[in-house]
Amino acid sequence: MGLKVEIPTTLARILRETPQLDKAYLVGGCVRDALLGNPGKDFDIEVFGISNEELSRVLSPWGKTDLIGKSFGVVKLTVAEGATYDFTIPRRDSKVAPGHKGFEIQFDPDISPKEAASRRDFTINSLMYDPLREELLDFFGGHGDLENRILRHTSDAFTEDPLRVLRGMQFASRFALTPAPETVLLCRQIKAGHSELAIERVRDEWFKWASRSILPSAGLRFLVDTQWVEHYPEIQKVIGTPQEPEWHPEGDVFVHTCHCCDALAKQQEWRAADETTRIVLMLATLTHDFGKAVTTQEAVRDGRTRIISPKHEDAGVELAEEFCQRIGVPSGIIERVLPLVAGHMAHMMTVTDRSVRRLAKRLEPETIENLLLLMRADAAGRPPKPFRLPETVKQLEAKARELQVQSSAPKRILLGRHLLQLGLKPGPEFTTILETAYEAQLEGKFGTLEEAMNWLGRELRPHQ
Repeated sequence: MGLKVEIPTTLARILRETPQLDKAYLVGGCVRDALLGNPGKDFDIEVFGISNEELSRVLSPWGKTDLIGKSFGVVKLTVAEGATYDFTIPRRDSKVAPGHKGFEIQFDPDISPKEAASRRDFTINSLMYDPLREELLDFFGGHGDLENRILRHTSDAFTEDPLRVLRGMQFASRFALTPAPETVLLCRQIKAGHSELAIERVRDEWFKWASRSILPSAGLRFLVDTQWVEHYPEIQKVIGTPQEPEWHPEGDVFVHTCHCCDALAKQQEWRAADETTRIVLMLATLTHDFGKAVTTQEAVRDGRTRIISPKHEDAGVELAEEFCQRIGVPSGIIERVLPLVAGHMAHMMTVTDRSVRRLAKRLEPETIENLLLLMRADAAGRPPKPFRLPETVKQLEAKARELQVQSSAPKRILLGRHLLQLGLKPGPEFTTILETAYEAQLEGKFGTLEEAMNWLGRELRPHQ
């Protein structure tokens, strides 16, 4: 079929004016994205009929070339504009040992494009594009699968790298794909391969799920269908954990979590956030009700037997941390996820100046602003119950804005320099005074520097 992929000007010129690249094809994500109408970001080129050394030689006049290891066979070309493109030679991989390094790799420039495409994980990624002839090469029905939103493995070579299952998880979520039954069965057959995966590779796929999804629930359900959810017990344990039908008509905690993640992905503020913040918020939404698996019980409330999960937000903190560590999340991100999990029921508190100031402090390094996004997702995760944002959430948002603590904890009014001006000397007592002053500020005992100095005078008088 005819397809016009918008290729960066310099790259198009390189492909057009280098005779040795007459069998060079765009591969992978850039072709898939072009069919979806999305702008291309990463352009990868697979070159046939040429050796690695020759490829490096013919590319060198166009910019800086770096050969990335003989085992990878990648020539990175950085052009004058600063863009970098990966050129590769087709290869045959044979699994000879466990783990992602347990492959015997042979480069063969004479491999046919169809054979090379058969080594790719999913049909939607096996598509190739001939830039000189503006022709799509689709050997395995990837275009049709993309149109029908089907996630299907390309060949039996899929089983050689178990990471492809987690890639399937994030692709299902990023493109709202339904897995083919035969792919689900194949993934089940290799679920023991999860133990072979380096934690960094696991983390990278989860981060793509957490930052790029349009339908996060598709990936979570993919884990359940393929039985890979068994490797994530914190998720598995909320499957079947009941909820009070009046408050949660959608079903169990897992169903609720899926709806919440989807609701977060629809929020404009989440889509506009930086990548790390999107990861933090999606992981917090995924883990926010993990605590229900260990706190859910029946109790009589208002004369009726109800399903309740008292203090599940507190119990969930440890479980959220265990999950994050299991998938290799760096400590800096975990430190942002956990206070959101702990605080996601804060709208149940009485909203006062004091309570909101203290909430902003407890959330550090996170913010009330981001907590509100989680609360909105939580409220939206209950279909068929109509979405209704609790009034207390609105009150919390309004009070945070009034106090100007929506994006950070209250700034300290009384600082070290103010104590120095009074002739106090730095030391243990110095630090104690500052911490006591900040506690008093959070309690609302003063709100301006003048009030702070008056408070300090009263505090110091008994010690003088």
